[in-house]
Amino acid sequence: MDTKIIHEGLVTIKTPEFDKISSKAPVFYNPVMELNRDISVIAIKTYKEELEHEINICDAFGGSGIRGVRYAKEIENVSRVVVTDINPLAIQFANENIEINDLNNVKTCKEDANILLRKCKGKFDIVDIDPFGTPSYYMESAGISLKAGGMICATATDTSGLCGTYKDPCVRKYGAMPLKTEYCHELGVRILAGFIARTFSKYKKCIEILFSHSTEHYMRIYARVKKGAKITDESLKKDIGYVLHCENCLNRTVVQGITPKTSSICPVCGKNFKTVGPLWCSSILDQQFIETMLKNMENTKINQEKKASKLLNVTYQEANGPATFYDLHQICKKMKTSSPRLDAVLELIKEEGYFVSRTHFKPTGIKTDAPVDKLKEIISRLKTCDPV
Repeated sequence: MDTKIIHEGLVTIKTPEFDKISSKAPVFYNPVMELNRDISVIAIKTYKEELEHEINICDAFGGSGIRGVRYAKEIENVSRVVVTDINPLAIQFANENIEINDLNNVKTCKEDANILLRKCKGKFDIVDIDPFGTPSYYMESAGISLKAGGMICATATDTSGLCGTYKDPCVRKYGAMPLKTEYCHELGVRILAGFIARTFSKYKKCIEILFSHSTEHYMRIYARVKKGAKITDESLKKDIGYVLHCENCLNRTVVQGITPKTSSICPVCGKNFKTVGPLWCSSILDQQFIETMLKNMENTKINQEKKASKLLNVTYQEANGPATFYDLHQICKKMKTSSPRLDAVLELIKEEGYFVSRTHFKPTGIKTDAPVDKLKEIISRLKTCDPV
């Protein structure tokens, strides 16, 4: 079998040579996910600073072992990393990569992820679920294996369902109704987060999201896990809810609660709302955590530094914004006018006293608490001032 050598972060990895990224590859390695792994190293480093003890990490979908090997090599005070994969060839490569990087704190296990996680009840400080597809099949087992005060890291690559292109798979896998709209990627992250929260609640565990992002073909969430029936019940009432979206005028509103009692009629234009959820309606970005991630990135060797820096800086700006965002081009399309400069729109919104920022979800996105009618008014004002 032909192999190739990969240099990523501080590690050197050997993987099989193959032409196409696929779950059918002899051993799974995805070069496109390097940024994902870079951000993961920084996020876990940042989280580790909150703890006063060594940590145990589970990389539940090991593949070549690159993620688990990087965690063991690049993060201080890691007692043990367990790398598991059901593929015996993957375990063979993972063991070789552990040896190449001279590590003695990584253990491999040829086991189904669900079985291993359930065997290790309450054993892990960090569980990383990074499958090819949906993480939904493994979330209950992850909740069981995590300690209170631990962190769940979860990736979803089935974005077509989460974004509403295919509704039935999203309902089946996440128990939520999606919507294909201009901010569908944010809705997808919130549906994933809401699913994790509702799944963990069975075990009197709740989550606090520290960082999340939607990049290229995947969505990723990092969340602190807390335990207790009372705080879990409170979280379900406060953090879970629905987004009501009007396709006619682009108004939207967020409603808290598993079973919200509200009108399905848009108060702005009188048309029917589309309902999205249940989903996570509270913050999906912790600004202080992101600030520390940015500091930690300065001392972390990564190949994707420019992309990571751009992502972290934009998410830092939008962290205190409300749920959902507006797309400038979509609003202008509804108004049947051309788009003014985005910077000019942002400046005027800020002058009006509203929160406003860009968003990493979309280059033309506007994260603001200003109502849609105010945005239309600002756009009209700018268009009136345009030179003929």
